[in-house]
Amino acid sequence: MTAAALPARRAVFLLLVLAVLAGLAALAVAALAPGGWSAAEVAILLCYLGAAPWSALSTANPLIGFALRMASRDPAGAVLPALRAARPAGAPRLSTAIAVCVRDEDMAQVLPPLARLLDGLEAAGAGHRFALWILSDTSDPALAAAEEAAVAAFAAARAGRPVPVRYRRRADNAGFKAGNVMDFLDRHAAGHDLFLALDADSAMAPATVLRLVACMEADPALAIVQPLIAGRPARAAFPRLFQFNMRQAMRVWATGQAWWQGGEGPYWGHNAILRIEPFRRHCRLAPLPGGAPVLSHDQVEATRLHAAGWKVCVLPEDEGSLEANPPAMPEFLARDRRWAAGNMQYLALLRQPGLSAMARWQLAQAVLLFAAAPLWCLALLLAVANAAAGGGAGTPPGALALFLGASLAAYYAAELLGHAEVLLKPALAARYGGRARFARGAAAAMLFALLFQPVRLVHQARFLLRLALGRGRAGWAPQNRAERGVAWSDAARLLWPETALGLALAAALAATSWSALLFALPFLAGLVLAVPLCVLTAAPGFSAWLARHRVAATPEELAAAAAPGGAAEPAAGAAEEAAERAPASAA
Repeated sequence: MTAAALPARRAVFLLLVLAVLAGLAALAVAALAPGGWSAAEVAILLCYLGAAPWSALSTANPLIGFALRMASRDPAGAVLPALRAARPAGAPRLSTAIAVCVRDEDMAQVLPPLARLLDGLEAAGAGHRFALWILSDTSDPALAAAEEAAVAAFAAARAGRPVPVRYRRRADNAGFKAGNVMDFLDRHAAGHDLFLALDADSAMAPATVLRLVACMEADPALAIVQPLIAGRPARAAFPRLFQFNMRQAMRVWATGQAWWQGGEGPYWGHNAILRIEPFRRHCRLAPLPGGAPVLSHDQVEATRLHAAGWKVCVLPEDEGSLEANPPAMPEFLARDRRWAAGNMQYLALLRQPGLSAMARWQLAQAVLLFAAAPLWCLALLLAVANAAAGGGAGTPPGALALFLGASLAAYYAAELLGHAEVLLKPALAARYGGRARFARGAAAAMLFALLFQPVRLVHQARFLLRLALGRGRAGWAPQNRAERGVAWSDAARLLWPETALGLALAAALAATSWSALLFALPFLAGLVLAVPLCVLTAAPGFSAWLARHRVAATPEELAAAAAPGGAAEPAAGAAEEAAERAPASAA
């Protein structure tokens, strides 16, 4: 990519975003303006325009990515030509520490994917250029003792093999994961050039890791290479459906974003390879003004490297890079709250000097991911109030249908285009069991998304309101990753506000106009059904039915089923589900 190409790409992206925004705004005006403007309709338009930038991004990035992925046999090379030839050729020259951060984990779930990774690296003749480090922040003495014993047994079983296994536990978890990593780099990383950042639920293929090392060796200006991260095969219905959509969406989204961001891309905190020297020099995070620690460290670390002139690149490929998603809706919403708390801290960082324009954009985009939720919710409340007051009587049904349809299409453009890519590529569809099986999984996943996303947005809005009032708890607690059912009473305690809001709005519309209720169903159905959706997507019986019929099955799941005995896991590491000893309520 020439120096002149990147500004031109960014101009194309900006024009596309503005065109989508203009189109959505025009449709909104066409739906709201007939019959004159009420105060509620003006407020609806303002809320919509405030939230619409995320929809425009959700359209522009995947449109570019879809076009690139359909036009090129090597989308990653088309996006980042400098990495096109970065393929492993013999043993790596650089030494890499595989750094796995753990806290209160069940090591029986953490260690097997690591064993497969080490076995593969050794089989490739590259094991002597790697070392495995288990970096523990476990504070419970009993869990720490079990953890240390498990790692000791793992290391003893691999004694004499090329990849050494080492364990370090901190006395406290100051700085959370970012502090854990920096402590390792300061005290234990001597002799290593790179480190592969893994979470406890990560599973990576040896070939993928060697490809990342080759990228770093090919370009000494690279500080981070971040591949995409797909979901590990899941039996539970919730992660199964969520990650099926997410995987297809991320391929087209990240390809489009990498095309115009180039070497100023994001970092997602794990399943990435990093160059130790610039990371240690530039990514030491001071507390925020007021003394609070930075919670979502990864994006901040990327922006520090941008500002220092180092490259952070996303490799838009998802093969051999996996993680486990939360096993049920309560854990997922808990993760959302943690991420929201961390991302909203970026508002303070945006004002700091020394950041590049792209770095500020990365932080602003992370804020926008959550800040749009209250605006969507307020627009929905205002729309129902306006309809109940008769303010929408002059709205042409055709204009309203077009506006709502375009808004949904823009919001879910990445998922829709990602599914379209698979259906249009026979070889890719074959990895999912063929077009018919893939289409069935895509339909189920999209239905799930339509029901779940309104619940998620209202839950985010509730949390951000509490956070603004000083009542939202911000911090990183041990996570439950174990599959579990959710009791009706637990789901009701968590989701009664979403359910009550959905029922109240549906009742208000039913009393006003059944046609208005019909238009609102895509937004209200998920709220009304929040509790049963939570219970159903965690229910073992429903989960088993989906798995038995291969609904929303990933390529890794199908490959594992086809392996001898039907239970082997492919090299990427994908069969087991990570679990922790922490109780479900800890999330």
